[in-house]
Amino acid sequence: MRRISVIRNERIVPLLPGRPVKNSALSPLSGLIVETHNIGAIEIPEHEHSSFCLHMQTSGPVQMEWWSEGKYGKENHGPGSMILLTPGTRDRLRWNRPSQRVVLSVDESYLLRAAQELGRKRHLGFENHWIFEDRQLHLLLSEMRREMETGWETGALYGDHLGMSLSIALIQKYSRDVAISPQAKGGISRVRLQRVLDYIAANGHLDIKLDDLADVADMSRFHFARLFRLALGITPHRYLMDQRLQQAKALLRLDTRSVSEVAVETGFANAGHFARAFRRHVGVSPTEWKRQS
Repeated sequence: MRRISVIRNERIVPLLPGRPVKNSALSPLSGLIVETHNIGAIEIPEHEHSSFCLHMQTSGPVQMEWWSEGKYGKENHGPGSMILLTPGTRDRLRWNRPSQRVVLSVDESYLLRAAQELGRKRHLGFENHWIFEDRQLHLLLSEMRREMETGWETGALYGDHLGMSLSIALIQKYSRDVAISPQAKGGISRVRLQRVLDYIAANGHLDIKLDDLADVADMSRFHFARLFRLALGITPHRYLMDQRLQQAKALLRLDTRSVSEVAVETGFANAGHFARAFRRHVGVSPTEWKRQS
């Protein structure tokens, strides 16, 4: 199982003891690891981070003590409180009560790639934050946790969208690099957009990734996602979902297709995911819609 790991006594070990409640080992995310934990009143011995580490507490209140680079702090954390630590940080932590938390590890290369595609300088200049709150990050981590608990049923494209959104938020809010990202000139051309739409039409039953669509458009994924939304008014994931649901409606009209068969043919993870997405976007269940059609 892929774990969020740190270096301790020249060995690579899991950051938090015990098995996580949930782990993103089977997720479509690349460069990100997400875990949820129920931990006790414990002390985490000194360790070194090799990647960015973002904690979000989901229970509370809890008092946390930290020691890092000759500094000491004592923080009172509650639900929504966060910690952001940068690669190379050496620290020791102690929590005085049990707590629940979502923990995210982000490879430095993942953020560097995002920064380059945004037009930012290579050196991002992040600082450690031992306590802060951020509603946008809270929503993104909560959605990642929800996706993890459902087995990432929404698929790779939505996972990529979450990872991209989180990267942009971290870079724009917490990097010391204050250079303004240049805006992409113009929009996506009709030719490129049509290539993407044709690709989705031919491969909508597969677990399409954002990188796949950006490659088809011959653009960076960040500029592609932004310009796609400017062109059509919706995200690539929402467009894919709309296309799948339109195809599903056509198949449901055929009496020979069951709901489970339609779910598989239109690229949904399973019948349950299909039914939830259908009801959320159409307003009724697939079975009810089939009966009314």
